[in-house]
Amino acid sequence: MEVIDSAQRKGVGFSASERYFNRELSWLSFNQRVLSEACNPDYPLLERLRFLSISGSNLDEFMAVRVAGLAGQVRRKIEEVSIDGFTPSQQLAAVREAVTELELAQQDVWRELRELLAGKGIELADGKRLGAVHARWLRDYFLEHVLPVITPQVIDPAHPFPFVSSQGMCILFPLVRRDDGSPVMEMILIPSALPRFVRIPGEGTVYISIEELIVRNAALIFPGYRILGHGVFRVLRDSDLEVEEDAEDLVRHFRSAIQRRRRGSVILLQLQGDIDPAAEQLLRDQLKLDQAMVLKTRGLVGISGLSALVEEDRPDLKFEPYSPRYPERIREHDGDCFAAISEKDIIIHHPYETFEVVVDFLRQAAADPDVVAIKQTLYRAGKQSAVIAALITAAEAGKSVTAVVELKARFDEEQNLLWASQLERAGVQVIYGFVDWKTHAKVSMVVRREGDSYRTFCHFGTGNYHPVTARTYTDLSFFTADPRASRDAGRLFNFITGYVEPPRTELLSISPIGLREKLYDCIDKEIENARKGKPAAIWAKLNSLTDQGLIDRLYAASQAGVEIDLVVRGICCLKPGVPGLSDNIDVKSIIGRFLEHSRIWAFACGARLPNARAKVFISSADGMTRNLDRRVELLVPIRNRTIHDQVLGQVMLANLLDTEQSWLLDSDGQYQRVGKVEKPFNLHRYFMTNPSLSGRGAALESGRKVPKLALRRETD
Repeated sequence: MEVIDSAQRKGVGFSASERYFNRELSWLSFNQRVLSEACNPDYPLLERLRFLSISGSNLDEFMAVRVAGLAGQVRRKIEEVSIDGFTPSQQLAAVREAVTELELAQQDVWRELRELLAGKGIELADGKRLGAVHARWLRDYFLEHVLPVITPQVIDPAHPFPFVSSQGMCILFPLVRRDDGSPVMEMILIPSALPRFVRIPGEGTVYISIEELIVRNAALIFPGYRILGHGVFRVLRDSDLEVEEDAEDLVRHFRSAIQRRRRGSVILLQLQGDIDPAAEQLLRDQLKLDQAMVLKTRGLVGISGLSALVEEDRPDLKFEPYSPRYPERIREHDGDCFAAISEKDIIIHHPYETFEVVVDFLRQAAADPDVVAIKQTLYRAGKQSAVIAALITAAEAGKSVTAVVELKARFDEEQNLLWASQLERAGVQVIYGFVDWKTHAKVSMVVRREGDSYRTFCHFGTGNYHPVTARTYTDLSFFTADPRASRDAGRLFNFITGYVEPPRTELLSISPIGLREKLYDCIDKEIENARKGKPAAIWAKLNSLTDQGLIDRLYAASQAGVEIDLVVRGICCLKPGVPGLSDNIDVKSIIGRFLEHSRIWAFACGARLPNARAKVFISSADGMTRNLDRRVELLVPIRNRTIHDQVLGQVMLANLLDTEQSWLLDSDGQYQRVGKVEKPFNLHRYFMTNPSLSGRGAALESGRKVPKLALRRETD
């Protein structure tokens, strides 16, 4: 379209760094916002500690995957520049500086929280003197539970340096043999089977870290030696998996690749305290720290391990427990999911409405004698999955069950292999999908005999079939028996299982076939409306936005006069508010009690948003190149009036209205927390206290009304 070409030409004068934020630095900014929640005085203390541990876990994964990838490019002398125009070596230097600052900030937050927790009766004994009773108990505990498990190893020419796995924690002890004065270097690998923190019984709540416990009892490990000191260290390794496209046996290849990942090159060495210089040099030499980062800290090594302390039974220091609702719509049909869906489409808003609805959908399908077939995608299902159990039950009942298990789900590959094996033993037809594309779409398809014909019921989700994350991730589960959606779902499965690319679809858009083009077409129509002087607007909610083509399309829309509001929780490479480029784009990030995970797109279609004729979609895909070009994803249109109102005028609008958990992104890449306003709004609190429009049922519909949300406009 001419309007697009003209708008894009307006942005030609901007350099890459003026048009886009760096992906890696944007991610670190996201994790800084997570860390900021650990400083939120409005949160209970153990919830603040949880955010600190999440920040640590996030940083571990970032180092093991993203930073490892940059380091690998530098090693291989790859000079491909990033979206903002920087080489891998330039990015690596900037990232290392930012990581150092973030790690220092994490330690500062930990020191503050440790002091506050002590004031509430939860103490960490590390670095403190203990009373005689506590000291005796710890000594006995060490002798009985720790000493038999650990294995000290001398480091000398006869004993090669032991392998340290990723996230492995170790202690080096420089010693002197008392009888002849000979120097000795000993090393202890702390087994992962040992608890990260040991709770000391008695009055009060006192913990000690496992490394501190071992150091305090070092004399029991090394009798006959004088201990000169100690050094605690932790290692992170390159944890990305490379998939060979010509692998003859994909399952065997992944089992081998998982083993190789454990032995990936070291990407981070974290040192605690004043480690002996000779010991530090030994580590640098033995771990082969080519392109690896070395962090020295006087605080805690392995911040992610603090999650163990969050489990302390102190409800007064945690969020008030929340029990998700079971949709009244389904209760009115005596819990029969198929009867409720037959009546009309329904959408479930997790975690405010329970994930048990999805599980019940599959359980009822497994038990229903009229169900003849179930087809299911599985990306992440967790370690204890009721979904897997339902599929096994269905197969054992003689139903045709097909499960598409994604082996390339990062850090879930091993668990998915185990699930695949169990499913196959039960008679499920297990498909591993494409070698070079991940199957990320969330689809469940149930074929049911009704009279002389068959009817297909579908579930489309924005989140995984994972019962644990479904308690804290905000996602949408859409159930429908629309024949058009059912036929498209069948085409999708045929595409995955038989590589039969559908020539067309009736409702759904599938990536990498046509999802990108569908989004472009919707954006272009908003540009056309703006050109004609009609109201033109786009609302979108994503986890990440990094794809250059999609960002450029949004820039073009902004330059044409389309009003764009984006809720991007994590990485955002788009620069909002740049004069002449993105004047009409606002970006916010929401970080709070629940993790915002649903993906939503809304297009105004000639009227101010929200409106009844707007095009609304939910999706499994983020705005990333991998989602649009290298993954199997779905974009699902919402046509049902009630669900349309819920997704657009309730879910999406609440995200835009939130003031208590929102951060606004400026054109310089800085996020500013929304300040105090006269009428604050917390979207999580709103959904915790109000039933959804789609699932409220007739009883609630005729009783208490759901407070209607209204967009606050500058012109109002």
